[in-house]
Amino acid sequence: MIRHLPLTRRRVVEALGLAALAPLAGAVPARAADKPEVIRIGSTAPGHLKFILYRNRKLLEQEFAKDGIRVELATFDGGGPASVALGSGAIDFTYIGNNPSLRLGAAGADVKAIGLSSWVPSNETLVVVRPDSPIKDIAELKGKKVAVLTGTVRHSTFAKALKEAGVSIKDVRLLNIGIESSGPALARGDIDAIVESTGPAQKLVDLGGARVIFDAGLSGKREWAVPHVLSVNASFARQYPDLVARLLAVDIATARWADAHPEETIAIFVRETGSSEKAVRATYSDGQFWQDPAITDEAVRALRAEEAFMAEAGLLKGKVDYASWIDRSYYDAAQKKLAGN
Repeated sequence: MIRHLPLTRRRVVEALGLAALAPLAGAVPARAADKPEVIRIGSTAPGHLKFILYRNRKLLEQEFAKDGIRVELATFDGGGPASVALGSGAIDFTYIGNNPSLRLGAAGADVKAIGLSSWVPSNETLVVVRPDSPIKDIAELKGKKVAVLTGTVRHSTFAKALKEAGVSIKDVRLLNIGIESSGPALARGDIDAIVESTGPAQKLVDLGGARVIFDAGLSGKREWAVPHVLSVNASFARQYPDLVARLLAVDIATARWADAHPEETIAIFVRETGSSEKAVRATYSDGQFWQDPAITDEAVRALRAEEAFMAEAGLLKGKVDYASWIDRSYYDAAQKKLAGN
């Protein structure tokens, strides 16, 4: 089951209130001690790759059906609302970008980073303008109106690209709107550019509605690519550690399956998300999907560098305690399960 859950301002505020209380209370509402009735997993719309494969192939439903536990997969308009839901205990796991994950960690919320959702080297970000726009490169966006979901990985990548071009992101007029609204706004001439994920942006280009002026996969720097994060509400993890390890075991197996079945994986992702096949193939070039959930030391260094950039750019408040935030024990337990130990 998958649901799309756009959050209203009121619902976000209410959830933020719950999130603020969760670290103080040290728990979310109590569940049955033996097992939960449902496991709720969130991702940013249309969903990260493993999330999409879970939905399409019913992998988690099959894993937990033997226990009578339902699995609900929900998508959110941006990582911010998803991270709020995780911190409040409204959902149990998230597959979201590094920026909202780092903000949640810096806020001291009762969550744990237990794995990587992905670590794709292409940055997956396009900046597009109208086909007839006189704008040729991102340096010309100074003073212009640009649509981007603020606080996302794309926001961070755009800021880095602007800085490389000698422009501060503060010099750009940002509008916090997604592709459903930004696409028509660009067509009307209400905005000058869109910063969006490669899939939906390339689809707009393929339909003749936009022209690419910056592709982070081609013009960005490899060090800009930062792992996306798999997180769990820590209260859920404390109550059901074995379920967390079992979910990670499915995660690891799914990552391996994707690499072993590249054509089927691409076909599923294109069909489920409506993304441009050209863009999906460019993102996952050579049949590599970069889905291994292991949080390596290199991954932590990348997250630390991103945290420093976010703080400098005014995109982050607080500081992440990595020793507390990252917990590799569930990944280790998952590996043992897969090995039959």
